Amino acid sequence: MGDLSAPAFSRIQTSQLVGAIQPCPRLRFDGCEREVVPVDDGEESSSVAPGDSKTKIWAHQAGVNALTIDVDNKLLLSGGADSTASAHKYGITHLSFYPFDSAAFLSSSYDHHLKLYATETQAVSADFDLSSIIYTHALSPIASHLLVACATQHPNVRLVDLRSGSNTHSMAGHHGALLSLAWSPRLEHILASGGVDGTVRLWDVRKSSASLGVLDMEDSTGIAGTDGMGRGARSRNAGKAHQGAVNGLTWTDDGSYIVSAGHDQRVRVWDAATGANTLASFGPTLKNSHLSCLPLAVSPTSSVEAGKEVLFYPNERELLMFELHQGTLLKRLRVPGPNIAAVRSRTGERNVKNRITGLAWRGQADGIYSAHTDGQIRPWLPKTREDFELEKEEEEDETGKRQADAGDDEGERKRRVLDDVFRDLTRQKITFG
Repeated sequence: MGDLSAPAFSRIQTSQLVGAIQPCPRLRFDGCEREVVPVDDGEESSSVAPGDSKTKIWAHQAGVNALTIDVDNKLLLSGGADSTASAHKYGITHLSFYPFDSAAFLSSSYDHHLKLYATETQAVSADFDLSSIIYTHALSPIASHLLVACATQHPNVRLVDLRSGSNTHSMAGHHGALLSLAWSPRLEHILASGGVDGTVRLWDVRKSSASLGVLDMEDSTGIAGTDGMGRGARSRNAGKAHQGAVNGLTWTDDGSYIVSAGHDQRVRVWDAATGANTLASFGPTLKNSHLSCLPLAVSPTSSVEAGKEVLFYPNERELLMFELHQGTLLKRLRVPGPNIAAVRSRTGERNVKNRITGLAWRGQADGIYSAHTDGQIRPWLPKTREDFELEKEEEEDETGKRQADAGDDEGERKRRVLDDVFRDLTRQKITFG
């Protein structure tokens, strides 16, 4: 009737889809690595009777370390914790497609190497040795430059230029290893980095000094007279974003806010224009203690009401959905399956604590995908009322079929008993007096 604009109507629909995200255990990712195991191993969604055996399905037997989706939302790329089927010597730490073209992708690894591949052939096109463990890397989603920022054991941010094929320069400021990186989605030369020293630093890669200052958790007002991006009166050179290592970092897609996560079990939301801590409180439920990059995902600003973005937080064995700016917990999505999982690598079989290691946002209608240390890739898709009704009908049909099969089996059993009785009687010699 014209009461709602097209964007407003679209946001109503997509907000409902984001809020309806649920686990989808029926969709499995098969890496064609096979092992026959007993059913009583705790594996979820088993339809085999106890004591039987079945084929266990993995995406990666040794565990999944990283996920990424191409710009067309058609290809899902996964990296394993083992080097068995990889161009790297050790496990993958991060994966990323070219932001404008799915014809190439990048991988970084614990083996100190950053590698560039042709997607179609998966052949290595370029190999960069940074002589240090690379915990993650980042490509700008909008930049005309092809600089890859790398977070390594070394305290400097390392920049690799794919166009020239060189390790262009380093940006100094952190004290200790770097664990997280994120380019601004609106300003192509602005980069944020987080390290074990508890600081989040902003950089302008065009400058010789590069540093724009740090974020300070004690500052809830921000710096007056500056936009936080180096085009102002002064910068903040002291302060910490977290009381522990900062291993999670992302921006909202409009570039207005930066989201950080640290080993102090806190998530903080920052005004990117002023560097102010918005004081969003996410409660005491957060878990974060691993020395690896923590994947964070924020729903696009265009998909929800203004100021109502949703943060997806990997809380060990559950996916938490928060309202970003207030920190309100919207939903707890528990990862199906056992707490401890058996995985297989080149060194043999071992037990690992199951946790989420990667997140890839595909879209409101297509949900989000997660990587896990138990070797699985799990989809989390929106389920509407129609989806629930369809599943209920399918379950009722399946139940009816099982009952019919059980009835047939019972009838067959009774017939076999009668046949046995008849055969026994006919075999006996009967005499009449």
